[in-house]
Amino acid sequence: MMGKSETGLGPSTPDGTANAAPETSRIDPRLLEILVCPLTKTTLEYDAGAQELISRVAKLAYPIRDGIPIMLPEEARPLTD
Repeated sequence: MMGKSETGLGPSTPDGTANAAPETSRIDPRLLEILVCPLTKTTLEYDAGAQELISRVAKLAYPIRDGIPIMLPEEARPLTD
């Protein structure tokens, strides 16, 4: 049966094997080199586990949703010390 895995739980690859669960989104390292905090214009740290870009100067964590950094201060999570 094309389009479902052998278990019937999800799509399959053309060779009939089930696709693995989607891995955590990764952000392009080249993008990290050019992105800065919109408030402070300082560099950001990438937290792959939390899927966030961290601005230590602004004390904000910008979310990454579906591999897209959301660089809006109103969407950022305040960092606590």
